[in-house]
Amino acid sequence: MAEEPRTSGQPPEQPASKPEPAGDEVEQAKATVWLAYLGILFLIPLLTLKDNEYAKFHVKQGIVLSIYWVAVIILGSVIPFLGWFVILPIGSILVMVFEIIGIVKSLQGSRWQCPLGVYQLAMKFKF
Repeated sequence: MAEEPRTSGQPPEQPASKPEPAGDEVEQAKATVWLAYLGILFLIPLLTLKDNEYAKFHVKQGIVLSIYWVAVIILGSVIPFLGWFVILPIGSILVMVFEIIGIVKSLQGSRWQCPLGVYQLAMKFKF
């Protein structure tokens, strides 16, 4: 029987996560980054805070939530009955709750990973 290679007692290397933003970077962005969660207003922090990583994080999630909002409106309007009475009201409430949580977290200076694939899609944006 062949022996399996022995591993050292060290745990496997974890991929490096993004460091938390510096305090002054967060304070600089707090005043406008909450706008990222209000539809097309994500353009304001995107254009005014181009080099701020904290602002980019929230802008990316705001863009994805805006796309979700449009999808909920389209699907809820096009599909009779199911869309009108299930997709539109539940989807609208869900997206609105995520936007409110995003606004609160951005004003607190923290990074919140929005569920339902929002965070994963947002991290695919490269700007």
